[in-house]
Amino acid sequence: MAIGGKEIKEDLEEAPPLLLDEAMRPRRVALFVEPSPFAYISGYKNRFQNFIKHLREMGDEVIVVTNHEGVPQEFHGAKVIGSWSFPCPMYGKVPLSLALSPRIISEVAKFKPDIIHASSPGIMVFGALAIAKLLGVPLVMSYHTHVPVYIPRYTFSWLVEPMWQVIRFLHRAADLTLVPSAAISKDFETAQVISANRIRLWNKGVDSASFHPRFRSHEMRVRLSDGEPDKPLIIHVGRFGREKNLDFLKMVMDRLPGVRIAFIGDGPYRTELEKMFEGMPAVFTGMMQGEELSQAYASGDVFVMPSESETLGQVVLESMSSGVPVVAARAGGIPDIIPEDQEGKTSFLFSPGDLDGCVGKVQLLLTNREFRDNMGRTARAEMEKCDWRAASKTIRNEFYNAAIWYWRKKRAELAQPLQWLAQMFLPAPEVRSITKC
Repeated sequence: MAIGGKEIKEDLEEAPPLLLDEAMRPRRVALFVEPSPFAYISGYKNRFQNFIKHLREMGDEVIVVTNHEGVPQEFHGAKVIGSWSFPCPMYGKVPLSLALSPRIISEVAKFKPDIIHASSPGIMVFGALAIAKLLGVPLVMSYHTHVPVYIPRYTFSWLVEPMWQVIRFLHRAADLTLVPSAAISKDFETAQVISANRIRLWNKGVDSASFHPRFRSHEMRVRLSDGEPDKPLIIHVGRFGREKNLDFLKMVMDRLPGVRIAFIGDGPYRTELEKMFEGMPAVFTGMMQGEELSQAYASGDVFVMPSESETLGQVVLESMSSGVPVVAARAGGIPDIIPEDQEGKTSFLFSPGDLDGCVGKVQLLLTNREFRDNMGRTARAEMEKCDWRAASKTIRNEFYNAAIWYWRKKRAELAQPLQWLAQMFLPAPEVRSITKC
């Protein structure tokens, strides 16, 4: 297939073999993650923290290169290297870093990684790409933020196609791409980013021990409801950005008199959001972490998720794991969490922009406690199947193997013209006969 005069080669070879000997031995993995999974609250924070933890449990050596602010020296025995960062021009609370200083190049070179894994898109992924090429190491990129969908909400729509061009450049340079949902895989196919056989799905996971119905707390509910714990309570947890479609929640609340809403989180859109909900039964708690966050999830009645731009929707998984049903837009990666055969059983979806559909499903859950509790239990049971360790093991043993195989294949293909030239222009070695005496 052709894009802008360039051809994408569809690889038709057999699937990469499982390299059992390599999968069994300890690996040295260099992770480049931007923004930091330690200091920046985002949907992939738990994804990368659990991944690092499980790589270490499987015996691998790991270093993590990330933004410098608020990073620990180590995490589960993995060394963490902070790189000087600067704020994103369009999204000031997101730190960016190229991670190409001599110090970082030297640290990674001394580590001698078997594979480099970088989050995408961003600025640091360019540094990871340069270091991978410099050291001659296989490169995996995992895609986490759907920037082409965000662009029209923050700047000029004509920048969408240039952004896709950047994404194509990056992911064609990688040996394998990981995506968080089937929806993103389909978007990559539609935009003709890379051939389908170079894409793998990073299976969803949730910490079902930390996000559990047992954390339901009367004291937390009092806090979230501003002293009215008996009122029906909608919750929303996440990063408050313009792209999250949070204005939709204002229209939902206008149709639900007597219902309260609690916003747990922070972000660049928070000030506008607070002004929008001024005088309404709404509480803004700011950021929560640890057991406090677990209590906030479990103490609500319904989680409403209006965002249409989620690559997966980690907060949806965490709410369902907490036994709280979700009413979410049927968009992005969320249908991967609430597939068609589970709609109305584990949670609800509504068509994007369908206010009547959303309000009707929220009302059903808020007014029928038995139905709500049954759905919450079913959601919890489904989330118990989403195991981070199993997802991490698949990446380490299968997907990293595939990346190494593709990398070796690419190197062999690049060497073929040189071998041909050598055969054409260099004299064959002289064969001397040995005469017996």
